[in-house]
Amino acid sequence: MGRSSGRRTMIEISSLCKRYGSFTAVRSLDLVVPKGELFGFLGPNGAGKTTTMRMIAGILQPTAGSVRIAGHDLRADPISAKRALGFIPDRPFIYEKLTGMEFLRFAAGLYGEQGAAVDKRGIELLALFDLDGWRDELVECYSHGMRQKLIIASAFVHRPPVIVVDEPMVGLDPKSAKILKDLFREYTRRGHSVMMSTHTLEIAEGMCDRIGIMQRGELVACGTMQQLRGASGNDDALEDIFLRLTGDNVARELVEVLDA
Repeated sequence: MGRSSGRRTMIEISSLCKRYGSFTAVRSLDLVVPKGELFGFLGPNGAGKTTTMRMIAGILQPTAGSVRIAGHDLRADPISAKRALGFIPDRPFIYEKLTGMEFLRFAAGLYGEQGAAVDKRGIELLALFDLDGWRDELVECYSHGMRQKLIIASAFVHRPPVIVVDEPMVGLDPKSAKILKDLFREYTRRGHSVMMSTHTLEIAEGMCDRIGIMQRGELVACGTMQQLRGASGNDDALEDIFLRLTGDNVARELVEVLDA
């Protein structure tokens, strides 16, 4: 697993499987994300990325296998496991009749945190994403991008050692996207871990320590960019490696469509 050896494991997935009737969305997945790593999770639509991340977050129940977060088994000790995790979904569903600050207090309260320290962190996080002027406004007044920034802030408010994020840049303006990139880098530099799913290959190539590629519910490649290039036998960009591994014959399909 590349850089994982000799470092404390923050996410450990063993033989993870999710089936819906006869359809297998995730097939016997094994994966380790160590302390201090920003792990990129790639794959075409329907590959099983979001299903995997929702199982890690405890939103979906696995059909088989196990998930450990910061040493806590998600099935045996779900409270401790979820307390160690901040989850940022791809769609910001928020209670609209709360203000931004009230939502952060609510999010922190789910993890048993409250009081002046939570308010201080909330104010700092809202200011970081230029939401300080909106902290007493109802969320129903927020734009999509503002809601996404609020969801991101809520994942950090209880100071978890692990962040799992699905398509983090969706809906963010360039300034906020840059802030989030810097936040992830500093977060992992301090010894925490991020598992990030994205369709933006340039972001994955430029930010991630290791990259895993899913295809049809299976992890078909995992490693640093150097290791992925070594496996492919070429000094390719991530886009070329991704397309080759996922079997997407884009050029052939384009020719067929245009000829037709």
